[in-house]
Amino acid sequence: MTNQKEALENCITSSNSSTFPEPYRGKVRDVYKLSEERLGIVVTDRISAFDHIMKQAIPFKGQILNQLSAFSFDKVSDIIPNHIIDVPHPNVTIAKKCDPIPIEVVVRGYLTGHAWRTYKSGNRWLCGVMMPAGMREHERFPEPILTPATKAEEGHDEDISEKEILDNKIVKPELWNEIREAAFRLFQRGSLVAENQGLILVDTKYEFGLYNGELTLIDEVHTSDSSRYFYAEGYKERLAANKPQKQLSKEFLREWLMDKGFSGKDGEALPDLPDSFRWSIYQRYSELYETLTGTKFEPKIVSDFDSELDSVLKKSVG
Repeated sequence: MTNQKEALENCITSSNSSTFPEPYRGKVRDVYKLSEERLGIVVTDRISAFDHIMKQAIPFKGQILNQLSAFSFDKVSDIIPNHIIDVPHPNVTIAKKCDPIPIEVVVRGYLTGHAWRTYKSGNRWLCGVMMPAGMREHERFPEPILTPATKAEEGHDEDISEKEILDNKIVKPELWNEIREAAFRLFQRGSLVAENQGLILVDTKYEFGLYNGELTLIDEVHTSDSSRYFYAEGYKERLAANKPQKQLSKEFLREWLMDKGFSGKDGEALPDLPDSFRWSIYQRYSELYETLTGTKFEPKIVSDFDSELDSVLKKSVG
């Protein structure tokens, strides 16, 4: 049995190596340059919503994301190369150093979340894609749609259409076609993996880079941070009754924040996450990991992460 108090007190909110230069710190990941070819990626327990990092972290979230991503990268490795070299620690991935493509490639199979909020406002267009009339929240699209976003260094990612990507020459047409095809194939495979475990892959985001000129899948894939899942059992009945879907995603955190008056807008106060809520988020992440992988999540409490990290990174320089 995991000691809840100890786990809440030992979250990995940041990492520091005495051997390697200061990392690039994203919303969740700290990225160390190990060499010209390799990165050491630390997946922390930070959690973000509406492009803001919460003041409190979630126990074992980094371990769950890192290991779930490794599992999911393996499931799609025949579709496209990915950046993973090794996963030497529950919180650490050693990866190929790629040139990132500054677009988040979002594939949506269902009218949910941001798409539904857009739709409910009366707007039928999302990222240059026209959504069908007469749809209900959580209803499946006739075909999955591609709704990209710019990858912002700071602040909010912004919706962008495929036409704008090409017109602004952010990505060359040939490369964009390759990305587009890969994204739909990845979504199809992710949907199949989810279906086999009684889940529905609702929507997800992919990030790509170039490694020696070859299109490569980077960041994470089909995790609870990058994806939304519904339980397949009871989906149709809940849809028919206009009831909320039973889901495994960060949407419940966004809804909790909106109930507290926070949706990421200027001037809004970021609320604290109570310990009981933090633990419930951990339980949801753990539930998705166990449902999707079919294996039990075994958490590891790390009391001196930085010393473990230094040892792991030194061995992984290559």
